Amino acid sequence: MNDEDGDKGSKAPERSTPDPSATPESVEPENVADPAAEVPAPDDAPEPENAPAPEDAPAVDDAPALEDQAEQPSADDAPTTQLNLGDLGERSEEQAPDAPLWVEPPANEDVTQVIPAIPPGPVPGPTAAYTTPADEPTVVAPAAAAQVPPQPAPETSAPAEPSAEPTKPARAPWVKIAAVTGGVIALIGIAYAADLAVSSGNVPRGVTVAGVDVGGSSREEAEAILQAQVGPRADQPLTVTAGDVSTQLVPSAAGLGVDWEATLDRADSQPLNPFTRLTSFFTTDEIGVVSTRDEAALASAVDGLRSETDRASREGTVVFEGPTPVPVDPSTGQNLNGEGAEAALTEEWAFGRTVDLPVDVVPVTVTKEGVQRALAEVAVPAASADLVVTGRDGKVATAARQQIGAIVGFEPDGNGGLKPTYNIEAAIGILAPQLVSTEIAPKDATITLDGGSPTVVPAVVGDLVQWPKTLETLPELLRGNGSHATAAVYGPVPPALTTEAAQALGVKEVIGEFTTGGFSAASGTNIRLAASEINGALIKPGDTFSLNGYTGPRGTAQGYVESGIINNGRPDTAVGGGVSQVATTLYNAAYFAGMEDVAHTEHSYYISRYPEAREATVFEGAIDLQFRNTAKTGVMIQAIGGASDLTIRFWGTKTVDVESITGNRTKPTEPDTVTLPAGDHCIASSGAPGFTASDTRVISDHATGQEISRNTRTVRYDPVPIVKCEEPAAAPKPDERTPAASPAPSAPAESPKPTTPKPNPNDGE
Repeated sequence: MNDEDGDKGSKAPERSTPDPSATPESVEPENVADPAAEVPAPDDAPEPENAPAPEDAPAVDDAPALEDQAEQPSADDAPTTQLNLGDLGERSEEQAPDAPLWVEPPANEDVTQVIPAIPPGPVPGPTAAYTTPADEPTVVAPAAAAQVPPQPAPETSAPAEPSAEPTKPARAPWVKIAAVTGGVIALIGIAYAADLAVSSGNVPRGVTVAGVDVGGSSREEAEAILQAQVGPRADQPLTVTAGDVSTQLVPSAAGLGVDWEATLDRADSQPLNPFTRLTSFFTTDEIGVVSTRDEAALASAVDGLRSETDRASREGTVVFEGPTPVPVDPSTGQNLNGEGAEAALTEEWAFGRTVDLPVDVVPVTVTKEGVQRALAEVAVPAASADLVVTGRDGKVATAARQQIGAIVGFEPDGNGGLKPTYNIEAAIGILAPQLVSTEIAPKDATITLDGGSPTVVPAVVGDLVQWPKTLETLPELLRGNGSHATAAVYGPVPPALTTEAAQALGVKEVIGEFTTGGFSAASGTNIRLAASEINGALIKPGDTFSLNGYTGPRGTAQGYVESGIINNGRPDTAVGGGVSQVATTLYNAAYFAGMEDVAHTEHSYYISRYPEAREATVFEGAIDLQFRNTAKTGVMIQAIGGASDLTIRFWGTKTVDVESITGNRTKPTEPDTVTLPAGDHCIASSGAPGFTASDTRVISDHATGQEISRNTRTVRYDPVPIVKCEEPAAAPKPDERTPAASPAPSAPAESPKPTTPKPNPNDGE
């Protein structure tokens, strides 16, 4: 190279270690040469045709530096040195293609950098020899063992490009990491085995039972701790909540307890998961208790809570407090979920803390907005003024504002609102009595016997306020904030029995009658009162008449007095006594009028003033007399009570004739004797024998005389007991008594209490 080249040459990059990314593949030399030495270009290196030599680029030999290169002369006068590349070529061929080009030098040895051969020809761009500072080895070319003949210049070619394959990293660090990791794992395994061995037989670390820490304890210690701290909770009141309601129960009373064996078995199980064992140093594991439960007691206890926890839903509405409408906001209801409550109590009672019980919410349909709308649009206007109905002759009926709540109400409309309801019957009940004086009441046609024969008294057509029509505009009437007044609407009201209907009944002649007598004064009072109540009764075709139903109660309030009855087979007294004579007389009148017998009962023993097997008794609420009018015409009852007799006639249209045939008495029975203490309730009787009698009723057609029916009824009468009323025997004097002769004192018979007796089915008034 020339002087200019030497001045402009640049030093090789300074580096303390080889740079695997550098283009030349190199090995540091063993022997260090002069740092300023440069590799001369061979004299015989051909120049490219017509290519001027670059002025700034030094000539570089196409062989790498040899190991024993001598000091180089200056660039102008130094002879050209031929490099022997044979050894390098042989080593390059013997080296495996995949072997790394960089080899770690042994310690304490110099590093030789191998400069790759540069093909002959011009190299694009300036080329500089590598130089190193004084403290680093110098890159030198090895001495040539023999002169290398000049090589023919190859055709123009691109400079050799460095290999794109990256240098593989050293594997030694990963081996160390693997060794360290294996050691750590081994230590963890040893620690795991040691921890498992040490804790075996104890409750695992961090285990709590119902909030009580028993981790690390032996099974016996854990049981003692739990029985001391958890056991008493079974007998302590436990607070439970259901929705917004709070109450208490005692777990043991609800059939709850602790299965200690099962609970300890659950707590005593050592976890094998290493992660679980590691986290047990920092966390707790709550396992709860295994509860015992009495299903019946628990269900009963839960049901017992319902009186406090359950409540019905309350729909929103509007109520009236006097004349003031008041909104009522809706409120949801709730019902205790029995199955869920039992499960929650079983799982959580042992913790001793409040247990939340599940509830089923009962929804509502009305919203607050719906309530406010009904209040403003309906309730307030309705209560703003009195409701007034004007009648005839200046009469008015008024429902005051204070009464409006009885007329106006509200119910859900299904869309979140309220719809008003109007109680027309309540409004009529308030208003109608105030206009009665302006009305003409209807009267049924009646049949009288004032002239000795039936006469029809014409009916009266009524003229009454038509309240439904009068109040049909009530909703609109009450919506206004002004006057709530309207006029009453009157209209005709026909009677239940018109004149024409009464005339068509055919009540014109007596079709059956019967008379009885011989009753006492007290009985006569009751007989005449009952007869007056049934007098004039009209039985339409097909109707059934009931004596008890027609007269109603027969007590002192109705004017009845105490008189003789039959009680438990013997004479007694009670209020209403003697009415059985009305029943017997009425039965016989219906018997001969051809009425159909529906229900009747004979006396338990025979009374001589009545016909055998053709008499009846009654007792209020127990024994009744009923018959049906099977004729096509009506029947009217006429009852005439005299001083000592009673006559009952049936008026109608005669269509049948009735004959009674009384049979002979059979099966006589003798009476027993009953001795009772003398007193007001002892009625002496001489008694009478009992017997069996029968009666046959024969019904024939009145027009033709042809027999229609024949029915026989047989009745067994009990004997009338002989009743003796005796005073208690006088006690003997002490000096007349001897131990042997002293009779045992007899307990006096108790006198009957003066109360209304309970009848025997065969007894009556």
